[in-house]
Amino acid sequence: MTDSPDDAARNAAHTQAMKALKAERDAMMAGMREGSGLLMVHTGDGKGKSTAAFGMLARALGWGHTVAVVQFIKGKWITGERQFFRRFDDQVRFHVMGEGFTWETQDRNRDIAAAEAAWTTVRTLLADPDIHLLVLDELNIALRYDYLDIAAVLADLRARRPDLHVCVTGRSAHPDLIAAADLVTEMTLVKHPFEQGIKAQRGIDF
Repeated sequence: MTDSPDDAARNAAHTQAMKALKAERDAMMAGMREGSGLLMVHTGDGKGKSTAAFGMLARALGWGHTVAVVQFIKGKWITGERQFFRRFDDQVRFHVMGEGFTWETQDRNRDIAAAEAAWTTVRTLLADPDIHLLVLDELNIALRYDYLDIAAVLADLRARRPDLHVCVTGRSAHPDLIAAADLVTEMTLVKHPFEQGIKAQRGIDF
């Protein structure tokens, strides 16, 4: 089928535009440097902060990397991600360190003790030369309630080895953490089934 004159002109214009875009992208990439370990933050009121972090874990596993997770706040209830990642015992170190959501424990001292124990585990993992990516799930919540000292947390994160990636999740990320991060993504809530009275569902929410 032969293009009409209008289609031919449109296709030619598209080709020229894409050539110009490629030249622009090539020039931009030529000035880029090789990457190093990133400090990433997933925050905001929208769903998907932890989910996106676990997606990065899966991507790292695909490349044969060793990864680790430390979950703050969340209790020891069974989740799909825990059940999935335990299939990779040789590559994944999964630590559930929380005592449950703050409205469930209702005990600040207990929550502080749990957060401090979790951070002790984090320090061990930060020093492990085999780990490529470390996810600190719901750390933002622990920082929000001052269960951990933000200055001490940032000092430990900054002192990590240069090639270690760290991803922190949770609502209400601390401004100092946002300032220190290389990448910050804010999940925006538009609609959520919970607002319609629908409970969290297996395989979607946990």
